[in-house]
Amino acid sequence: MSPWGTAKSAEFRGPLDVARAATVVLDAQDTVIGWSRTAEELFGYAQDEIIGKPLDTFLPPRQPSGLTEADEAGSALGAPLSGGEIRVAQHSDGRSLLVATAVSSLPGSGTAAHVLVATALESLRLWESRLALLQGLATQSPVGLGIYDTDLRLTWCNAAYELEIGLPFAEFRGLRADELYSEGSFLTEGYPNTLDSVMNQVLDTGEPIVDLHFRGRPPSDPDVEHLWSCSYYRLQDADGHVFGVCEDAFDITDRYEAQKRLALLVEAGRGIGTVLDVMVTAEEIAEVAVPEFADAVTVDLVEEVVEGGVLGAGGPAGGALVRVASRSAPAKGPAGPGGPDESEKTDPPSPVDYPPGSPQMRSLSSGGLVLADDTLVVPLRAGGSPLGLVTFRRAPWATFDNGEIALADELAARTAVSIDNARRYSRERAASLALQRQLLPRHLPQQTAVDLAYRYLPTDDVTGVGGDWFDVIPLSGTRVGLVVGDVVGHGLQAAATMGRLRTTVRALAQLDLPPDELLRRLDDLVGQSAEDLMDAVGPPIEPREDDATGATCLYAVYDPVSRRCTMARAGHLPPAIVDPEGSLSYPDLPAGPPLGLGGLPFESKELELPVGSLIALFTDGLVETRGRDIDQGLNILGRVLGDPGRSLEELCDRALSELLPYGTTADDTALLLVRTRELDPGHVAHWELPAEPVAVGHARELATGQLREWDLEELTFSTELVVSELVTNAVRHAEGPLQLRLIRDRTLLCEVADTGHTSPHLRHSEAEDEGGRGLFIVAQLVHRWGTRYTESGKTIWTEQVFPSAE
Repeated sequence: MSPWGTAKSAEFRGPLDVARAATVVLDAQDTVIGWSRTAEELFGYAQDEIIGKPLDTFLPPRQPSGLTEADEAGSALGAPLSGGEIRVAQHSDGRSLLVATAVSSLPGSGTAAHVLVATALESLRLWESRLALLQGLATQSPVGLGIYDTDLRLTWCNAAYELEIGLPFAEFRGLRADELYSEGSFLTEGYPNTLDSVMNQVLDTGEPIVDLHFRGRPPSDPDVEHLWSCSYYRLQDADGHVFGVCEDAFDITDRYEAQKRLALLVEAGRGIGTVLDVMVTAEEIAEVAVPEFADAVTVDLVEEVVEGGVLGAGGPAGGALVRVASRSAPAKGPAGPGGPDESEKTDPPSPVDYPPGSPQMRSLSSGGLVLADDTLVVPLRAGGSPLGLVTFRRAPWATFDNGEIALADELAARTAVSIDNARRYSRERAASLALQRQLLPRHLPQQTAVDLAYRYLPTDDVTGVGGDWFDVIPLSGTRVGLVVGDVVGHGLQAAATMGRLRTTVRALAQLDLPPDELLRRLDDLVGQSAEDLMDAVGPPIEPREDDATGATCLYAVYDPVSRRCTMARAGHLPPAIVDPEGSLSYPDLPAGPPLGLGGLPFESKELELPVGSLIALFTDGLVETRGRDIDQGLNILGRVLGDPGRSLEELCDRALSELLPYGTTADDTALLLVRTRELDPGHVAHWELPAEPVAVGHARELATGQLREWDLEELTFSTELVVSELVTNAVRHAEGPLQLRLIRDRTLLCEVADTGHTSPHLRHSEAEDEGGRGLFIVAQLVHRWGTRYTESGKTIWTEQVFPSAE
């Protein structure tokens, strides 16, 4: 018999066993003839004191009538053990003892006739409680208990263990643990690879192992993996003799699966919808679900969703389905994984057509999820509109339970929200980019005043389209307007605001306003637009991220005749100016408030620039990025621009590569580089005339002579008429000296300046009017004409196209 068998039989003999209870040997007259040491300890009589004494010396006879204390105790304990009863004994010191007794007759004809065994009632109660505990562990405990001997063979188990195996104990008694569980493995790291090895470790070291997670397939359920929390401890008796190992095993499969589902939801929250991209989001749910939830996942979307189109509510008729993501785990069976990895991505999307009656078509028709054996189809919907389908597949032996169906529905719901957000974003971004492309200059014509190069980078896909802009505006007198601006915010609203501001700047620039006056009027427009919107719709309930909350702007005018540049800024970064020798400076230009604040002044500053000076206008997206402040960016930009030997195109490319090495930015980036020119003095003729009638004829003679010198005699007639009319008006309506200037550029420019501030008006004269026809005739002879104002008065200018260019 095994050591456990010996211990087990000794444990279940009970408290009245002669090996452990008080033993008294009696003759036929109930005289004590034998007295054990245990009896001496229980009743208090030494052996020499009690031998020869009658039994009633320590065990009085039962009372013939009425309930005694022993009867009451026996009634409270229930039925006594077979062959025994509860009696009141007398201790040697006079006190009474409640004892359980049993009497056995001895065979043969010797002196000894009976053997009486007794034990204290407290010992009986303790034994019965232990017996009840063992009985509960054996039959009622949900924890599987198994006893393995030193050869690691199963010798005993409780009912829960037997139920887990699914066979009568007699059929697997004596087997090793590794023989009971096929293809088992441990999830807890740092332990031997087999159950036998774990038990041997416990036997050798005596150190228990607690909460070891073991995964395997029991004989009762060979197609499904179970997970147990197992504990092992060594069994030994009071003398230290080792007789086996006890295994406690509790099936935690359901708890583990619930934890996996919760962990999968947490992972879905982190891993689905990380970017506003429909394709990436579809791939993300496939990556999250495989292999933790399903063996294979496909994602099919309505074609309009992929293209960022507008969806109709209800029904599957939103368009054809296209496969956008597909992922599968390595093939596996009841014996474990195997086969090639079949994971893949679908790029570009490919059309998919499901036959009538398929789970996918049933889901599309009903708008609900469909479970068909090992396939679970969950619709993707947002706001009542169908977005597509997610199909989860498993091996035939691993179907989806109710908890997993709910989990799949939650995964699909999260994915649908992220896909719809990405679709909306893609649609708005496409509209914003289209608007931005239409509003920004596609081609900047060559200018006499400057050489130019530019770069524009829209923001990355995460932040959205911004509102940066730049422009180069031809002005009268061969001058050029340079502008760069930045609308705060992103999205369609910012792009629309940018377009409105750019158009307004162009319109105001044509009035030949000085930079500070132009910014003042632009500021009024922005402030007025905000007030009008407030009056129309009221204040917003909460701000939106794509609202344009303000704008900055820098406006400069460069005159190639005087080589002077006048500039003003509204909260924008100052320009960088590099002289022909490569010396960099950022002019101390008054900052001015951002546009839209109102009530604050703007100031202009005038600089005289050497020919060949470089002016760089840019937005903060170029010099300020995450991890780098503006000062660092300005230093890098200055180092790049300080190389005078490079062309403007090369400088643009170098600036972007140095400041934006990854080609993307969290904000729009605009960069405009211009290199100044000087108009040939031989192409400019300037005269001062008195404000007298005689000046008209003199002005015609001067203009005619200059045209002969420039070989432009073909323009003599029209120029004489223009000069005559403009000088005549100046003499009649203005005071002080007059200025006449002719400029030969891409066109012939004629300018007459006076000290008056009244602008002439083009009008139709009636038949009886004596005047008013001259300016009308001038307008018919020239290509363009206009008025610009200065501090000293005004200038009327005209442009005539050269005959060869007509």
